[in-house]
Amino acid sequence: LERSIPSYLRDPEGRWFGLSMRARAIFYHPERVDPKTLSSYAALADSQWKNRLCLRTSKKVYNQSLVATLISREGERETEALVRGWVANLAAPVFANDTQVIEAIAAGQCDVGIANTYYFGRLQSKRAQIPVKIFWPSAAQGGTHVNISGAGVTRYSPQPEAAQRFIEWLAQGPAQERFASINYEYPVNPSIVPDPLVAGWGSLVPSPVPLTEAGRLQPAAVRLMDRAGYR
Repeated sequence: LERSIPSYLRDPEGRWFGLSMRARAIFYHPERVDPKTLSSYAALADSQWKNRLCLRTSKKVYNQSLVATLISREGERETEALVRGWVANLAAPVFANDTQVIEAIAAGQCDVGIANTYYFGRLQSKRAQIPVKIFWPSAAQGGTHVNISGAGVTRYSPQPEAAQRFIEWLAQGPAQERFASINYEYPVNPSIVPDPLVAGWGSLVPSPVPLTEAGRLQPAAVRLMDRAGYR
């Protein structure tokens, strides 16, 4: 498992391991946004995006983990300022889920937004020409925030060796490929090629911030978003 899965996608003490990766990217309408004007999550707080931004509610873990990793990289004061900028730029009240964010961009309700890529994959598999594209924050901008689906073995499992072998099987070969592709996610094992639809989105550079940081700083992120008026 340690050979198959990068260190930032697993627990440093070996208690859990990622098995597939979902990226939390920036989405935009290609007819209304020049991708050259996009750069980072923080830049979406700039005044040029006033009344042009759509977001999912802060009550969901995906945005909580994103803000937590921003705190880790930018510091709490800077992150609170940018979240306040997001709120000021909203084109509509926050949505209940990422599918609604992407659909709002496609419909012209807003021009840019943040969402998990697998929601886009589900929509694109049914509507190949949906007028929405993905922008990947570059490594210089901190990379793209990612979350995982993963697994671990409970302390009192009656069959811990068999459970570990099962997770090892899921982390390699055809099982790893299928585990990721069935939900339009990215394989965590770098030797496995993503599903063709996913690969067609371009090159993803994941944020190097360990996912353990997202967990550690999540309470601070929740308090920060509440102070900033991001509901």
